[in-house]
Amino acid sequence: MERRYPAFGNLVPRDVASRAAKERCDAGFGVNNTGLAVYLDFKYAIDRLGEDVVRARYGNLFDMYEEITDENPYKTPMMIFPAIHYTMGGIWVDYELMTSIPGLFAIGECNFSDHGANRLGASALMQGLADGYFVLPYTIQNYLADQIQVPRFSTDLPEFVETEKAVVEKINKIKAVNGKHSVDSIHKKLGHIMWDFVGMARTKESLQKALDGIKEVKKDFWANVRIPGDVNELNIELEKALRLSDFIEVGMLMLQTP
Repeated sequence: MERRYPAFGNLVPRDVASRAAKERCDAGFGVNNTGLAVYLDFKYAIDRLGEDVVRARYGNLFDMYEEITDENPYKTPMMIFPAIHYTMGGIWVDYELMTSIPGLFAIGECNFSDHGANRLGASALMQGLADGYFVLPYTIQNYLADQIQVPRFSTDLPEFVETEKAVVEKINKIKAVNGKHSVDSIHKKLGHIMWDFVGMARTKESLQKALDGIKEVKKDFWANVRIPGDVNELNIELEKALRLSDFIEVGMLMLQTP
């Protein structure tokens, strides 16, 4: 960062730093035996401010790092790698956290009522806590209060019948594949494609590679996924498979949406 942005160094916006870290790793300059890390060196900060000041600011973080890696970050550069916070868009909500669809609320990191594109782990956690503990208890009840006048919907309506039929057909279709690949193995393939080509740095070429790759994952899923157990019992693998089929479609939608 000092070389690329000498006026800012490590104080560049975090999306710039994250893309730079990933670019170095993708180019083969990553450290650690995985190659998925770059060094964050606090030596100069410690020389300038003193270890006591750095410890007061980052002591808890440094202690956790040392406990995990058995390396002292005050003495040895810390290995870091960026995490994805940049592929999530924001859903519009009003001041009561309701979306443009009446009765549908969006809480936490998925909405942009307060934090906008500021996707940090701490701010995401804070928004989820604030929405859940302090906002929704005083806003969702305003919507529910009006619903007392709405008559109860009958489950005999054709929409219920059609939806139930579609879900049962999808479950049976997935179960009937009876292939050789676990849900997790296919999910990992999808994850790697999204990470490598649709993450914090994207190009037209990378998006095309991702689209081609996801089409292969989709083909693999419907030809080779294996669901142990029965569809009429608690079946975690079946639950994961249903979610994964949705993830595949969402991934393709992300790639084709302007």
